[in-house]
Amino acid sequence: MKNKNLAFLSLLALTTSCAVKKQSTQVSDNDVSRIIKTLTSDDMQGRGTFTPGIAKASSFIEKEFKNIGLEPLKGESGFAQSFTVTQIAPASSEVIIDGSKIADGNVIVVSDQAGLDWNTDPSVEVQHIKAGETFFNRYRTITRSGKKTIVYVDESFSDAFKRIREYTISGHIKQGPGNSGSSVFILGINDAKSFRVNATNKIEEKQLNNVAGMIPGKSKASQIVVFSGHYDHLGIIKPVNGDSIANGADDDASGVTAVISLAKYYKALNNNERTLIFVAFTAEEIGGYGSHYFSEKLNPDSVTAMFNIEMIGKDSKFGKNTAFITGYEKSDFGQILQKNLEGTDFKFYPDPYPSQNLFYRSDNATLAALGVPAHTISTDQIDVDKFYHTVDDEFETLDVQNIIATIKAIALSSRSIVSGTDTPKRIPPLTDQKR
Repeated sequence: MKNKNLAFLSLLALTTSCAVKKQSTQVSDNDVSRIIKTLTSDDMQGRGTFTPGIAKASSFIEKEFKNIGLEPLKGESGFAQSFTVTQIAPASSEVIIDGSKIADGNVIVVSDQAGLDWNTDPSVEVQHIKAGETFFNRYRTITRSGKKTIVYVDESFSDAFKRIREYTISGHIKQGPGNSGSSVFILGINDAKSFRVNATNKIEEKQLNNVAGMIPGKSKASQIVVFSGHYDHLGIIKPVNGDSIANGADDDASGVTAVISLAKYYKALNNNERTLIFVAFTAEEIGGYGSHYFSEKLNPDSVTAMFNIEMIGKDSKFGKNTAFITGYEKSDFGQILQKNLEGTDFKFYPDPYPSQNLFYRSDNATLAALGVPAHTISTDQIDVDKFYHTVDDEFETLDVQNIIATIKAIALSSRSIVSGTDTPKRIPPLTDQKR
Protein backbone atom coordinates (compact mmCIF):
# COMPACT_ATOMS: atom_id res chain seq x y z
CA MET A 1 0.00 0.00 0.00
CA LYS A 2 2.84 2.36 0.86
CA ASN A 3 4.47 1.81 -2.54
CA LYS A 4 1.16 2.51 -4.30
CA ASN A 5 0.81 5.81 -2.41
CA LEU A 6 4.35 6.81 -3.33
CA ALA A 7 3.65 6.02 -6.97
CA PHE A 8 0.46 8.08 -6.89
CA LEU A 9 2.22 11.06 -5.31
CA SER A 10 5.00 10.85 -7.89
CA LEU A 11 2.44 10.83 -10.70
CA LEU A 12 0.61 13.81 -9.16
CA ALA A 13 3.87 15.74 -8.85
CA LEU A 14 4.72 14.97 -12.47
CA THR A 15 1.27 16.05 -13.67
CA THR A 16 1.45 19.31 -11.72
CA SER A 17 4.99 19.93 -12.97
CA CYS A 18 3.85 19.49 -16.59
CA ALA A 19 0.92 21.85 -16.03
CA VAL A 20 3.18 24.52 -14.54
CA LYS A 21 5.62 24.18 -17.45
CA LYS A 22 2.74 24.55 -19.90
CA GLN A 23 1.63 27.68 -18.08
CA SER A 24 5.10 29.19 -18.33
CA THR A 25 5.06 28.58 -22.07
CA GLN A 26 1.61 29.99 -22.75
CA VAL A 27 1.26 32.82 -20.18
CA SER A 28 4.14 35.17 -20.90
CA ASP A 29 4.95 38.60 -19.48
CA ASN A 30 5.30 40.13 -22.93
CA ASP A 31 2.00 38.78 -24.22
CA VAL A 32 0.04 39.90 -21.15
CA SER A 33 1.54 43.39 -21.35
CA ARG A 34 0.88 43.59 -25.10
CA ILE A 35 -2.82 42.76 -24.72
CA ILE A 36 -3.43 45.18 -21.84
CA LYS A 37 -1.51 48.01 -23.50
CA THR A 38 -3.57 47.59 -26.66
CA LEU A 39 -6.92 47.54 -24.83
CA THR A 40 -6.00 50.57 -22.72
CA SER A 41 -4.49 52.72 -25.44
CA ASP A 42 -6.03 56.16 -25.92
CA ASP A 43 -6.99 54.98 -29.41
CA MET A 44 -9.66 52.79 -27.74
CA GLN A 45 -11.22 55.96 -26.18
CA GLY A 46 -11.95 54.19 -22.90
CA ARG A 47 -14.07 51.52 -24.65
CA GLY A 48 -17.34 53.31 -23.91
CA THR A 49 -20.52 51.54 -25.00
CA PHE A 50 -21.75 52.62 -28.48
CA THR A 51 -18.44 54.34 -29.32
CA PRO A 52 -15.91 53.75 -32.14
CA GLY A 53 -13.41 52.84 -29.40
CA ILE A 54 -15.32 49.80 -28.21
CA ALA A 55 -15.69 48.66 -31.83
CA LYS A 56 -11.90 48.74 -32.14
CA ALA A 57 -11.56 46.76 -28.93
CA SER A 58 -14.02 44.17 -30.24
CA SER A 59 -12.07 43.79 -33.48
CA PHE A 60 -8.83 43.33 -31.54
CA ILE A 61 -10.29 40.59 -29.31
CA GLU A 62 -11.88 38.86 -32.32
CA LYS A 63 -8.47 38.77 -34.01
CA GLU A 64 -6.86 37.32 -30.88
CA PHE A 65 -9.47 34.54 -30.73
CA LYS A 66 -8.98 33.77 -34.42
CA ASN A 67 -5.18 33.62 -34.06
CA ILE A 68 -5.52 31.28 -31.07
CA GLY A 69 -7.69 28.96 -33.15
CA LEU A 70 -10.97 29.17 -31.25
CA GLU A 71 -14.26 28.33 -32.97
CA PRO A 72 -17.29 30.64 -33.06
CA LEU A 73 -20.20 29.65 -30.83
CA LYS A 74 -22.79 27.38 -32.39
CA GLY A 75 -25.20 29.41 -34.49
CA GLU A 76 -22.75 32.31 -34.89
CA SER A 77 -20.89 33.09 -38.12
CA GLY A 78 -18.01 34.78 -36.30
CA PHE A 79 -16.74 35.73 -32.88
CA ALA A 80 -18.97 38.82 -32.56
CA GLN A 81 -22.18 37.80 -30.77
CA SER A 82 -24.40 40.69 -31.86
CA PHE A 83 -27.75 41.81 -30.47
CA THR A 84 -30.02 44.85 -30.59
CA VAL A 85 -31.05 47.05 -27.69
CA THR A 86 -33.27 50.10 -27.38
CA GLN A 87 -31.52 53.20 -26.06
CA ILE A 88 -33.75 55.84 -24.49
CA ALA A 89 -32.29 59.27 -23.77
CA PRO A 90 -33.99 62.46 -22.50
CA ALA A 91 -34.54 64.99 -25.29
CA SER A 92 -36.52 67.77 -23.59
CA SER A 93 -38.48 68.45 -20.43
CA GLU A 94 -40.46 71.25 -18.84
CA VAL A 95 -41.94 70.92 -15.36
CA ILE A 96 -44.20 73.59 -13.85
CA ILE A 97 -45.28 73.34 -10.21
CA ASP A 98 -48.01 75.68 -8.92
CA GLY A 99 -47.41 77.94 -11.91
CA SER A 100 -43.60 78.17 -11.50
CA LYS A 101 -41.09 76.52 -13.86
CA ILE A 102 -38.63 74.21 -12.12
CA ALA A 103 -34.94 74.49 -13.04
CA ASP A 104 -33.77 71.62 -15.26
CA GLY A 105 -31.12 70.61 -12.71
CA ASN A 106 -33.86 69.89 -10.18
CA VAL A 107 -35.78 67.46 -12.40
CA ILE A 108 -35.25 63.78 -13.19
CA VAL A 109 -37.53 62.10 -15.75
CA VAL A 110 -37.44 58.30 -15.95
CA SER A 111 -39.62 56.85 -18.69
CA ASP A 112 -39.58 54.40 -21.59
CA GLN A 113 -42.28 56.44 -23.34
CA ALA A 114 -41.68 58.72 -26.32
CA GLY A 115 -43.30 61.59 -24.44
CA LEU A 116 -45.18 62.65 -21.29
CA ASP A 117 -47.98 65.20 -21.11
CA TRP A 118 -49.36 65.50 -17.57
CA ASN A 119 -51.59 68.31 -16.32
CA THR A 120 -52.47 67.60 -12.67
CA ASP A 121 -53.57 64.25 -14.04
CA PRO A 122 -55.51 62.19 -11.45
CA SER A 123 -54.00 58.98 -12.89
CA VAL A 124 -50.56 60.19 -11.76
CA GLU A 125 -49.73 59.09 -8.22
CA VAL A 126 -48.07 61.71 -5.98
CA GLN A 127 -45.34 60.51 -3.61
CA HIS A 128 -42.83 62.18 -1.29
CA ILE A 129 -39.26 61.33 -0.33
CA LYS A 130 -38.85 62.98 3.03
CA ALA A 131 -35.76 63.91 5.04
CA GLY A 132 -34.42 60.91 6.94
CA GLU A 133 -35.47 58.34 4.35
CA THR A 134 -33.03 56.45 2.11
CA PHE A 135 -33.17 58.22 -1.25
CA PHE A 136 -31.61 55.49 -3.41
CA ASN A 137 -33.89 52.78 -2.05
CA ARG A 138 -37.02 54.87 -2.60
CA TYR A 139 -35.84 55.91 -6.08
CA ARG A 140 -35.30 52.29 -7.09
CA THR A 141 -38.66 51.14 -5.71
CA ILE A 142 -40.59 53.94 -7.41
CA THR A 143 -38.95 53.56 -10.83
CA ARG A 144 -39.62 49.82 -10.80
CA SER A 145 -43.26 50.11 -9.71
CA GLY A 146 -44.71 50.39 -13.23
CA LYS A 147 -46.84 53.36 -12.16
CA LYS A 148 -47.10 56.95 -13.35
CA THR A 149 -45.64 58.89 -10.45
CA ILE A 150 -44.62 62.45 -9.60
CA VAL A 151 -42.24 62.54 -6.64
CA TYR A 152 -41.42 65.55 -4.46
CA VAL A 153 -37.91 65.19 -3.01
CA ASP A 154 -36.68 66.96 0.11
CA GLU A 155 -33.81 69.43 -0.39
CA SER A 156 -31.62 67.42 1.99
CA PHE A 157 -31.10 64.87 -0.80
CA SER A 158 -29.46 67.41 -3.11
CA ASP A 159 -26.14 65.54 -3.53
CA ALA A 160 -27.74 62.14 -4.12
CA PHE A 161 -30.27 63.68 -6.49
CA LYS A 162 -27.54 65.28 -8.61
CA ARG A 163 -25.59 62.01 -8.83
CA ILE A 164 -28.64 60.16 -10.06
CA ARG A 165 -29.46 62.94 -12.53
CA GLU A 166 -25.95 62.85 -14.04
CA TYR A 167 -26.42 59.14 -14.64
CA THR A 168 -29.90 59.42 -16.17
CA ILE A 169 -29.27 62.29 -18.60
CA SER A 170 -27.04 60.02 -20.70
CA GLY A 171 -29.99 57.70 -21.20
CA HIS A 172 -30.68 54.07 -20.40
CA ILE A 173 -31.18 50.75 -22.12
CA LYS A 174 -34.62 49.24 -22.37
CA GLN A 175 -34.42 45.57 -21.47
CA GLY A 176 -37.20 43.24 -22.57
CA PRO A 177 -40.67 44.69 -23.11
CA GLY A 178 -39.85 47.61 -20.82
CA ASN A 179 -41.62 49.25 -17.91
CA SER A 180 -44.88 50.99 -18.77
CA GLY A 181 -44.48 53.30 -15.77
CA SER A 182 -42.99 56.80 -15.80
CA SER A 183 -41.57 58.77 -12.88
CA VAL A 184 -40.75 62.47 -12.49
CA PHE A 185 -38.63 63.45 -9.48
CA ILE A 186 -38.52 67.12 -8.40
CA LEU A 187 -35.95 68.37 -5.89
CA GLY A 188 -36.78 71.00 -3.28
CA ILE A 189 -40.56 70.72 -3.43
CA ASN A 190 -42.38 69.31 -0.41
CA ASP A 191 -45.91 69.49 -1.81
CA ALA A 192 -47.97 71.20 -4.52
CA LYS A 193 -51.52 71.89 -5.62
CA SER A 194 -50.88 71.56 -9.36
CA PHE A 195 -48.26 70.21 -11.75
CA ARG A 196 -47.59 70.36 -15.49
CA VAL A 197 -45.11 68.00 -17.15
CA ASN A 198 -44.05 68.01 -20.80
CA ALA A 199 -41.17 65.69 -21.65
CA THR A 200 -39.85 63.84 -24.70
CA ASN A 201 -37.33 61.04 -25.18
CA LYS A 202 -35.09 60.10 -28.08
CA ILE A 203 -35.54 56.38 -28.78
CA GLU A 204 -33.03 54.50 -30.96
CA GLU A 205 -32.35 50.86 -31.83
CA LYS A 206 -28.63 50.15 -31.45
CA GLN A 207 -26.26 47.24 -31.92
CA LEU A 208 -24.03 45.74 -29.25
CA ASN A 209 -21.83 42.67 -29.35
CA ASN A 210 -20.03 40.32 -27.05
CA VAL A 211 -16.91 38.58 -28.36
CA ALA A 212 -17.07 34.82 -27.81
CA GLY A 213 -15.23 31.71 -28.94
CA MET A 214 -15.06 28.09 -27.91
CA ILE A 215 -12.96 24.95 -27.70
CA PRO A 216 -15.30 21.95 -28.14
CA GLY A 217 -15.04 19.31 -25.45
CA LYS A 218 -14.15 15.68 -26.00
CA SER A 219 -16.00 13.13 -23.86
CA LYS A 220 -18.30 15.68 -22.14
CA ALA A 221 -18.92 18.19 -24.93
CA SER A 222 -22.48 18.95 -23.76
CA GLN A 223 -21.13 20.32 -20.47
CA ILE A 224 -19.84 23.92 -20.63
CA VAL A 225 -17.26 25.84 -18.62
CA VAL A 226 -17.24 29.61 -19.18
CA PHE A 227 -14.28 31.99 -18.76
CA SER A 228 -15.32 35.64 -18.99
CA GLY A 229 -14.55 39.31 -18.41
CA HIS A 230 -16.04 42.56 -19.72
CA TYR A 231 -14.28 44.66 -22.34
CA ASP A 232 -16.34 47.86 -22.06
CA HIS A 233 -15.53 50.74 -19.73
CA LEU A 234 -16.66 54.33 -19.12
CA GLY A 235 -15.24 55.97 -22.25
CA ILE A 236 -14.75 59.76 -22.17
CA ILE A 237 -15.56 61.34 -18.81
CA LYS A 238 -15.05 64.66 -17.03
CA PRO A 239 -11.41 65.81 -17.53
CA VAL A 240 -8.91 65.65 -14.68
CA ASN A 241 -5.66 67.56 -15.28
CA GLY A 242 -6.40 67.52 -19.00
CA ASP A 243 -7.08 63.78 -19.23
CA SER A 244 -10.64 62.71 -20.06
CA ILE A 245 -10.12 59.09 -21.17
CA ALA A 246 -11.09 56.46 -18.61
CA ASN A 247 -8.84 53.73 -20.01
CA GLY A 248 -10.12 50.97 -17.71
CA ALA A 249 -6.84 49.09 -17.34
CA ASP A 250 -7.81 47.14 -14.23
CA ASP A 251 -11.55 47.45 -14.92
CA ASP A 252 -11.57 45.24 -16.87
CA ALA A 253 -8.76 45.04 -19.42
CA SER A 254 -6.96 42.90 -16.84
CA GLY A 255 -9.83 40.40 -16.82
CA VAL A 256 -10.15 40.30 -20.61
CA THR A 257 -6.40 39.74 -20.86
CA ALA A 258 -6.85 36.76 -18.53
CA VAL A 259 -9.63 35.37 -20.74
CA ILE A 260 -7.48 35.63 -23.89
CA SER A 261 -4.48 34.13 -22.09
CA LEU A 262 -6.55 31.22 -20.75
CA ALA A 263 -7.95 30.58 -24.22
CA LYS A 264 -4.43 30.34 -25.59
CA TYR A 265 -3.36 28.11 -22.70
CA TYR A 266 -6.20 25.62 -23.05
CA LYS A 267 -6.03 25.56 -26.84
CA ALA A 268 -2.38 24.55 -26.59
CA LEU A 269 -3.10 22.00 -23.87
CA ASN A 270 -5.86 20.42 -26.00
CA ASN A 271 -7.12 18.09 -23.29
CA ASN A 272 -10.45 19.61 -22.23
CA GLU A 273 -13.17 17.01 -21.83
CA ARG A 274 -15.81 19.71 -21.30
CA THR A 275 -16.54 22.45 -23.83
CA LEU A 276 -14.84 25.73 -22.97
CA ILE A 277 -16.35 29.11 -23.87
CA PHE A 278 -14.27 32.27 -23.66
CA VAL A 279 -16.28 35.49 -23.75
CA ALA A 280 -15.59 39.23 -23.45
CA PHE A 281 -18.85 40.93 -22.47
CA THR A 282 -20.07 44.33 -23.58
CA ALA A 283 -22.18 46.85 -21.63
CA GLU A 284 -21.30 45.65 -18.13
CA GLU A 285 -20.82 49.21 -16.94
CA ILE A 286 -24.31 50.28 -17.99
CA GLY A 287 -26.28 47.33 -16.67
CA GLY A 288 -24.75 43.97 -17.66
CA TYR A 289 -26.64 43.73 -20.95
CA GLY A 290 -23.95 41.67 -22.69
CA SER A 291 -23.88 38.92 -20.07
CA HIS A 292 -27.68 38.94 -19.86
CA TYR A 293 -27.98 38.30 -23.61
CA PHE A 294 -25.24 35.64 -23.50
CA SER A 295 -27.00 33.84 -20.65
CA GLU A 296 -30.32 33.86 -22.53
CA LYS A 297 -28.67 31.89 -25.36
CA LEU A 298 -27.56 29.07 -23.04
CA ASN A 299 -29.40 26.36 -21.16
CA PRO A 300 -28.18 27.05 -17.60
CA ASP A 301 -28.38 23.33 -16.80
CA SER A 302 -25.64 22.72 -19.37
CA VAL A 303 -23.21 25.19 -17.74
CA THR A 304 -20.99 23.41 -15.22
CA ALA A 305 -19.20 26.52 -13.94
CA MET A 306 -18.33 30.11 -14.80
CA PHE A 307 -15.01 31.79 -14.06
CA ASN A 308 -15.74 35.52 -14.35
CA ILE A 309 -12.56 37.58 -13.99
CA GLU A 310 -12.80 41.19 -12.87
CA MET A 311 -9.98 43.53 -11.81
CA ILE A 312 -6.87 41.45 -11.06
CA GLY A 313 -4.33 44.22 -11.62
CA LYS A 314 -3.14 44.77 -8.05
CA ASP A 315 -2.44 42.82 -4.85
CA SER A 316 -5.52 41.79 -2.91
CA LYS A 317 -5.92 42.75 0.75
CA PHE A 318 -4.57 39.28 1.60
CA GLY A 319 -1.19 40.02 -0.02
CA LYS A 320 0.73 38.60 -2.97
CA ASN A 321 -0.35 35.36 -4.62
CA THR A 322 -3.92 35.70 -3.42
CA ALA A 323 -7.34 36.48 -4.90
CA PHE A 324 -10.89 36.34 -3.64
CA ILE A 325 -13.98 34.63 -4.99
CA THR A 326 -17.39 36.28 -4.75
CA GLY A 327 -20.17 34.06 -3.41
CA TYR A 328 -17.55 31.66 -2.04
CA GLU A 329 -20.01 30.23 0.48
CA LYS A 330 -22.72 29.54 -2.11
CA SER A 331 -21.03 26.49 -3.68
CA ASP A 332 -17.86 24.40 -3.36
CA PHE A 333 -16.34 26.10 -6.44
CA GLY A 334 -13.67 27.83 -4.33
CA GLN A 335 -12.81 24.66 -2.43
CA ILE A 336 -12.23 22.79 -5.69
CA LEU A 337 -9.97 25.55 -6.98
CA GLN A 338 -7.96 25.61 -3.78
CA LYS A 339 -7.58 21.83 -3.79
CA ASN A 340 -6.03 22.06 -7.26
CA LEU A 341 -3.51 24.63 -5.97
CA GLU A 342 -2.04 22.34 -3.31
CA GLY A 343 1.74 22.59 -3.43
CA THR A 344 1.70 26.18 -4.75
CA ASP A 345 1.93 29.52 -2.92
CA PHE A 346 -1.36 30.83 -4.31
CA LYS A 347 -4.53 30.95 -2.22
CA PHE A 348 -8.15 31.88 -2.92
CA TYR A 349 -10.16 33.58 -0.17
CA PRO A 350 -13.87 34.34 0.32
CA ASP A 351 -15.01 37.81 -0.70
CA PRO A 352 -13.84 40.23 2.04
CA TYR A 353 -16.38 42.91 1.03
CA PRO A 354 -19.82 41.34 1.64
CA SER A 355 -21.46 44.74 2.16
CA GLN A 356 -20.59 45.65 -1.47
CA ASN A 357 -22.81 42.80 -2.79
CA LEU A 358 -20.17 42.06 -5.45
CA PHE A 359 -21.59 38.63 -6.23
CA TYR A 360 -24.58 40.22 -7.98
CA ARG A 361 -22.72 43.25 -9.38
CA SER A 362 -20.72 41.60 -12.14
CA ASP A 363 -21.31 39.49 -15.23
CA ASN A 364 -21.60 36.23 -13.29
CA ALA A 365 -24.90 37.43 -11.79
CA THR A 366 -27.38 36.29 -14.45
CA LEU A 367 -26.17 32.69 -14.60
CA ALA A 368 -25.67 32.57 -10.82
CA ALA A 369 -29.31 33.61 -10.35
CA LEU A 370 -30.28 30.61 -12.48
CA GLY A 371 -28.35 28.16 -10.29
CA VAL A 372 -25.00 28.01 -12.10
CA PRO A 373 -21.84 27.97 -9.93
CA ALA A 374 -20.88 31.27 -11.54
CA HIS A 375 -18.35 33.24 -9.51
CA THR A 376 -16.15 36.29 -9.99
CA ILE A 377 -12.44 36.12 -9.23
CA SER A 378 -10.82 39.45 -8.28
CA THR A 379 -7.96 41.00 -6.36
CA ASP A 380 -9.25 44.56 -6.19
CA GLN A 381 -9.27 46.37 -2.85
CA ILE A 382 -12.48 48.09 -3.81
CA ASP A 383 -12.89 49.91 -0.51
CA VAL A 384 -9.62 51.85 -0.99
CA ASP A 385 -8.98 51.69 -4.75
CA LYS A 386 -8.38 55.33 -5.71
CA PHE A 387 -8.11 54.52 -9.44
CA TYR A 388 -11.50 52.78 -9.79
CA HIS A 389 -13.68 54.53 -12.40
CA THR A 390 -11.20 57.38 -12.86
CA VAL A 391 -8.95 58.56 -15.68
CA ASP A 392 -6.00 57.17 -13.69
CA ASP A 393 -6.95 53.51 -14.22
CA GLU A 394 -4.12 53.12 -16.71
CA PHE A 395 -1.50 50.50 -17.58
CA GLU A 396 1.12 52.27 -15.47
CA THR A 397 -0.95 51.72 -12.29
CA LEU A 398 -1.05 47.94 -12.77
CA ASP A 399 1.11 45.22 -11.26
CA VAL A 400 1.55 43.00 -14.31
CA GLN A 401 3.17 40.26 -12.24
CA ASN A 402 0.05 40.09 -10.09
CA ILE A 403 -2.05 39.62 -13.24
CA ILE A 404 0.24 36.88 -14.51
CA ALA A 405 0.25 35.07 -11.15
CA THR A 406 -3.55 35.18 -11.00
CA ILE A 407 -3.95 33.92 -14.58
CA LYS A 408 -1.63 31.00 -13.86
CA ALA A 409 -3.51 30.23 -10.65
CA ILE A 410 -6.83 30.17 -12.52
CA ALA A 411 -5.34 27.91 -15.20
CA LEU A 412 -4.00 25.46 -12.64
CA SER A 413 -7.01 25.56 -10.32
CA SER A 414 -9.59 25.09 -13.08
CA ARG A 415 -8.04 21.95 -14.53
CA SER A 416 -10.19 19.36 -12.72
CA ILE A 417 -13.38 21.20 -13.72
CA VAL A 418 -12.18 21.49 -17.32
CA SER A 419 -11.24 17.81 -17.40
CA GLY A 420 -14.62 16.73 -16.05
CA THR A 421 -13.20 15.27 -12.85
CA ASP A 422 -14.88 17.81 -10.55
CA THR A 423 -18.36 19.30 -10.80
CA PRO A 424 -19.13 22.23 -8.46
CA LYS A 425 -22.39 22.11 -6.53
CA ARG A 426 -25.22 24.18 -7.98
CA ILE A 427 -26.18 27.49 -6.40
CA PRO A 428 -29.77 27.78 -5.14
CA PRO A 429 -31.64 29.87 -7.75
CA LEU A 430 -32.14 33.50 -6.75
CA THR A 431 -35.86 32.97 -6.26
CA ASP A 432 -35.00 30.54 -3.47
CA GLN A 433 -32.58 32.78 -1.60
CA LYS A 434 -32.26 36.32 -0.35
CA ARG A 435 -30.35 38.63 -2.63
